[in-house]
Amino acid sequence: MRALLPLSGLLSSLLFSPAVLASEGGASLDLTTTWFGIAAVVVFVLAYALVVTEEFLHLRKSKPVLVAAGIIWILVGAAYALHGDTHTAGAAIRHNLMEYAELMLFLLAAMTYINTMEERQLFSALRAWLVSRGFSLRTVFWITGVLAFFISPIADNLTTALLMAAVVMAVGAGNTQFIVLSCISIVVAANAGGAFSPFGDITTLMVWQKGILQFQEFFALFIPSLANWLIPAALMSFVVPQGRPQAVTEKIEVKYGGYVVVMLFIATIALAVSMHSFLHLPPVLGMMTGLGVLKLYGYLLRRHELKHESIRGPEALDLGELAPYVKAKHKPFDIFISMKRAEWDTLMFFYGVVLCVGGLGTMGYLAHASEWLYQGIGATWANIAIGLLSAVVDNIPVMFAVLTMYPEMSHGQWLLVTLTAGVGGSLLSIGSAAGVGLMGQARGIYTFFAHLKWTWAIALGYAGSIWLHFLINRSVM
Repeated sequence: MRALLPLSGLLSSLLFSPAVLASEGGASLDLTTTWFGIAAVVVFVLAYALVVTEEFLHLRKSKPVLVAAGIIWILVGAAYALHGDTHTAGAAIRHNLMEYAELMLFLLAAMTYINTMEERQLFSALRAWLVSRGFSLRTVFWITGVLAFFISPIADNLTTALLMAAVVMAVGAGNTQFIVLSCISIVVAANAGGAFSPFGDITTLMVWQKGILQFQEFFALFIPSLANWLIPAALMSFVVPQGRPQAVTEKIEVKYGGYVVVMLFIATIALAVSMHSFLHLPPVLGMMTGLGVLKLYGYLLRRHELKHESIRGPEALDLGELAPYVKAKHKPFDIFISMKRAEWDTLMFFYGVVLCVGGLGTMGYLAHASEWLYQGIGATWANIAIGLLSAVVDNIPVMFAVLTMYPEMSHGQWLLVTLTAGVGGSLLSIGSAAGVGLMGQARGIYTFFAHLKWTWAIALGYAGSIWLHFLINRSVM
């Protein structure tokens, strides 16, 4: 054992800088200049390079960050263990896991509700109603943008964008210019709509659950968010083709209990807000309670469908030995199918990002970044830059990094970074889930370069929203 001590000392001298070795056990170590820190950054950059190229590699974004998270925390644990500290790394990762658990369960409950509404055909009925009205192309351009802006604060921006894009493609089939302009408008509107709602985007949800801003404070961003979409939409509307295509005859009825699910969702949100505001309990508790209510109502839906609707399974047919391998065309409602259809790739990506960023923060990188950004160039320019960064890097790790830094800022500045991180992704088609989703849905029509042609107009909306925020909310700046 004694023979290992010189080897341990040599290893420490190679892996730690003098500043690190001066730290006391149990204190945070600055690992940014050590091989541990450098290796962690390289691992994160490589993992995120795979995330950015998801559209081309068809490799789900959660896979590389899950592996990267594990490697980064192995490096963190090894660094602290070699320094004789067996407590700090474990405490840090448990803190990150607790933050992730709250957000993941909140999102799982919300996604289950959205998937249940989709299964009850609420979104399909809305789409069918729109395409059968015979609106002009310009009217559809504005209607889909307005609906995207007001639906995304409740549903996620990807679901909202896909729904509205389906309307656009059905109405304007064959009209490339109309589809491109409408898709750009929908992406910007969906991202802007989520920025003024505490649960409209994962970034706003993180800020709300952190307790930095109260529920009602987010609505101060309504007019700046609206301007963020309205300015580029107004500029694009001048070149939207005219014409009134023939209405597409389509009628879809909402399934039994669909409107009740909507009311339960609204009640669940109200419960989460009330428990957080009045009882000072985590919002996730209200969401999970509401999920339990949805499950109970799902039981009643299933009983109703089994009793009143003709649901014929393979056992009702004389298929002989093939019966066990044939699925029924129509099945009774099952709440666990709605849960299964949650965006698990997004939830797992979120896990990987939280742990990756948390690991880099434990190594000291976020402290240096906070000092350079918020003490160097100032909170306003730092928050504007964070919005621009979110056009290239997903806004989830960007916002989580800001929350981990936790710089001293006014409520107005926290509102600003919430706004910029939420809408900055609209500048490029790859900057948000809505943009990436529509590139897949309207493949070959709505593309990266088609969106890039109008980035100047979106940038004017970005600047306009920031200016309006300073004008309207100057009292809290």
